[in-house]
Amino acid sequence: MEEQDEQIVICEQQGSGVSVIRLNRPKVRNALNGKLRQKMADIFMQLNDDPQTKAIVLTGGDKVFAAGADINDFLTATTVDVYLRNSERYWDAITNCRKPIIAAVNGYALGGGCELAMHADIIVAGKSAKFGQPEIKIGLMPGAGGTQRLFRAIGKHKAMKLILTGDMISADAADQMGLVSEVVDDEATIQRAIEIAEQLANYSPIALAQIKEVANLGVDMPLQAGLALERKAFQILFDTDDQKEGAKAFLEKRTAEYKGQ
Repeated sequence: MEEQDEQIVICEQQGSGVSVIRLNRPKVRNALNGKLRQKMADIFMQLNDDPQTKAIVLTGGDKVFAAGADINDFLTATTVDVYLRNSERYWDAITNCRKPIIAAVNGYALGGGCELAMHADIIVAGKSAKFGQPEIKIGLMPGAGGTQRLFRAIGKHKAMKLILTGDMISADAADQMGLVSEVVDDEATIQRAIEIAEQLANYSPIALAQIKEVANLGVDMPLQAGLALERKAFQILFDTDDQKEGAKAFLEKRTAEYKGQ
């Protein structure tokens, strides 16, 4: 039976200010076909403009995150076919999301699944998680950031070993390399990601957006340019109501009530 578009990616509100996006193609280990990526991109764009969403959790569920692209799609695809898909626009919807994204990874996060996880700002991995870029094993190479984001996350020599061999690494190995933020028991992965998202949802959304923007842009800048960008963003925040509320709440020893203004 053909999958229904609305079912292959599920989005639900979880607590105050938190939205959970769950990939839902369990029979093929959440393989990232075009329909799934399009639906996921649409949801990210919607949540990016949703004032009620302050943080986003991205998961594939309890058993698997995403085992990569749908290999069946590669059997007959030509260069022109792949080029005309303009699949970068699907990834851009995640890259350009201003809201913090926490990936909750259980099981396989391979190929496009590993690249998808690396689009997140924070990665919570279950002990069963396996990361890798196995494209070389089918005569291909990473095509959605695997040669770029992986280098920036763990350095050239660790990244090259993973990309050239196609080997998988465990959650603990990924943690030691700096690829993930923390490792927890599988049954706690999604809930831990939600807890982090709820914590972030209580902060100023303007400050969160500025931190994310400056950090992502600054990594590719010369140090002095990155420091200047950081300094200007820091200065801009002093003109927000949230900054004044945060300082006042701290001095009054109460919880701040941020409004994103």
